[in-house]
Amino acid sequence: MKFLADEMLRGLARWLRVAGYDTAVAAPGTSDRELLAQARREGRIFLTRDRRLVETLPPADDVVLLECHDLDDCLAERGRRLRIDWQHRPFSRCLGCNTPLQPADAARWEDVPDGARAGATELRHCPACRQLYWDGSHVARMRERLAELAGQADD
Repeated sequence: MKFLADEMLRGLARWLRVAGYDTAVAAPGTSDRELLAQARREGRIFLTRDRRLVETLPPADDVVLLECHDLDDCLAERGRRLRIDWQHRPFSRCLGCNTPLQPADAARWEDVPDGARAGATELRHCPACRQLYWDGSHVARMRERLAELAGQADD
């Protein structure tokens, strides 16, 4: 599954990327018509909280209205409605630009802060925006959150 999230769902889009899903985020100011066209052109499911938009469309499997009010509600609702596998391919996409991550060269370890370098065992980078990712304590907390979400989806 690939997704396109509207501007209001940036937080949800980030967590879908954490889980490994190809998730684009609408550019600010993009019209509803352009967003729908982009989603269909790219084979994405369009995620929105815009009830007015959805009410003007014929029912479609590629447009999903979320009725959540905060990030936790959106994460749980998204997981239940589409049966998201929150353990899909964790930490395989850039959280900033959505590009698939690649193993980083050994020389890039020098770019990791000293305190983080000691406990890290894996290093990846984004070939598009050059962001560097390592498995620090934040990754352990995010893995716990993904496991919680997976458990909620099973309920």
